[in-house]
Amino acid sequence: MTKKKTVAAPERRRVFTAEFKLEMVRQFAARRAQGVSQAQIARELDLSVPMLQSWVGTLARQPDRLVPDVFPGQGRLPSDQEELRRLQRELHRLQQENSFLKAAAAYFAKESR
Repeated sequence: MTKKKTVAAPERRRVFTAEFKLEMVRQFAARRAQGVSQAQIARELDLSVPMLQSWVGTLARQPDRLVPDVFPGQGRLPSDQEELRRLQRELHRLQQENSFLKAAAAYFAKESR
């Protein structure tokens, strides 16, 4: 008799909204102020300690940003970084066009002699 191997379905990665993360950080801070351990808070919120610490640290490093910019999520960058990346792409494209036009001008200048 042959044994069949069962392949467990991969767990779906949980996705949290920026508002949810902000609320969890607020609850975390309130419970820590009461003297509750990080591990206990994480269990109560059904999250991992490193995840909560990451969210707290992210918010602490950028307290003046709007919530969507602090936790952009899903591969999105904060708005200022998004704009910087767009401008860098545009600069690269324009530099390539300029380089091409210089080469074309040099070629036609050589041909016209």
